[in-house]
Amino acid sequence: MAFLEIACFNEESASRAAESGADRIELCKEQSLGGTTPDLSTLIALRSTVSVPINVMIRPRSGDFIYSFVECSIMRSDIRSFAEAGAAGFVFGVLTDDHKIDLTLNAWLVSEAAGKPCTFHRAFDELEGEADEIELQLEVLIKCGFKAVLTSGGAPNAVEGRQRLARLVERANGRIDVIVGGGVRSDNVEVLRETGASWFHSSAIVDGGEVASGQEVRALKEKLDSWH
Repeated sequence: MAFLEIACFNEESASRAAESGADRIELCKEQSLGGTTPDLSTLIALRSTVSVPINVMIRPRSGDFIYSFVECSIMRSDIRSFAEAGAAGFVFGVLTDDHKIDLTLNAWLVSEAAGKPCTFHRAFDELEGEADEIELQLEVLIKCGFKAVLTSGGAPNAVEGRQRLARLVERANGRIDVIVGGGVRSDNVEVLRETGASWFHSSAIVDGGEVASGQEVRALKEKLDSWH
């Protein structure tokens, strides 16, 4: 089976995505910055109207993913607050100064999620090193306790990175979900079937605005459902 996650930067997008068949929402804000931690009030409002799981992005600022201990403490506090408000899971990622996965800080934040599933976001595409070395970083994510990783395969978009995505899926071997993201749309998702992934991630924004297109969500879901 193939599942669809929609990145939503506001309440309207999340409601529209859920109504149109999304299997899960990734809630954040500030699309122009690549997504940051949303307002707690947005999740609280959505929990009364949206039935699909809502994973919350925990990212205190834009820019790189190398955070200070103070910033990680803010992230920890946000995880606790959103967990209490009904978040299904969390999306975050911390890198070391040399652009490797920070085992200590990520494991610490995962532990704060108290069993709620955590996804390592596209900070994975900022890793440095040879292809084999980067693919081996999946083992670090598994050790940290992450249940999924969102990635374009290190390429500008998922279509260009589909060969590495396929290798990542193979290496993961069901131990961690590889979520295919980065420019995923209904007019290119078919070629991404070759990755062998089970989860696909899109903003479903097709008009340059900030609100997901219900029509695009339905088109994506229809194509993924046809893969049965």
